[in-house]
Amino acid sequence: MKLAPECYECLQKLIRQAVYLATDDASLKQRAIEKAMKMLDDEFSYSQLSIIIATKIHKIVRAVTHNHDPYRTMKEREMALVRELYPDLSGRGREQSNHYKDELRDYLKLAAVANAIDFFRQPAAIKEDIRKAVSFAVDDSKYLETRLREAGKVLYLADNAGELYFDLPLVKWMKQFAQVIYVVKPSPVQDDLTLEDVRETGLESEFGNVISTGIASPGIVFSLASAQFKREFESADLIFAKGMGHYEALSELSSEGRFFYCLKAKCKPVAKSLDVPLNSYVAMLQ
Repeated sequence: MKLAPECYECLQKLIRQAVYLATDDASLKQRAIEKAMKMLDDEFSYSQLSIIIATKIHKIVRAVTHNHDPYRTMKEREMALVRELYPDLSGRGREQSNHYKDELRDYLKLAAVANAIDFFRQPAAIKEDIRKAVSFAVDDSKYLETRLREAGKVLYLADNAGELYFDLPLVKWMKQFAQVIYVVKPSPVQDDLTLEDVRETGLESEFGNVISTGIASPGIVFSLASAQFKREFESADLIFAKGMGHYEALSELSSEGRFFYCLKAKCKPVAKSLDVPLNSYVAMLQ
């Protein structure tokens, strides 16, 4: 998915946010903003992907401010928030599964609702949204089960750090049918889940096979991804992709029914691309 006119303002906002999280030094802030804005102005193009620009923004901010993880405190708040909410939401999911006998759709809803987490939003707004019932504007869950029963290997592309608690029940359910590889980032970028984050929760053994993309980027910049990730990606029968960043990257590729998107369409360009209302939840096979 290529950049849209609205993306410029959003990327400007990302620069300011990353810089102000990274340092309190006024001179470093000014230098980082100027350098990142120059790159944005030089490279913004409607033939470009937003995740490529965002990756370059974060690289500049980290280099200028000497802060390798500007979003660390934000991620810690996010993890605390989901630990507070998860027991109630997962219990509600189990009750629905027992009532409707449709475990897959309920686990999908549990995974999807966590995608309401967004580093641009206030915790109170996230908490309110995450407690709401999920209704999919696109619901291909029945096709997902069919594809899982045929798949030998599934690549589960994780998104924000706090989402891992909500991903785990779905990952365990998928393991009934196929090998599931849980994919995270190798090092910090925005509030994305990293290998270190997974290990700190003590859930690495629960997920089983956990690898990284090899590149600290929102979504996936395939040209910079590790050889291991590329091998696993090419050989996987199904790619389960959480979040808008992964949609923006994968929607540029030929899918052939191999990609399953689970996300909340939190911006107008993504919602338009998916042909759904803004802030809709999507569970779509493509």
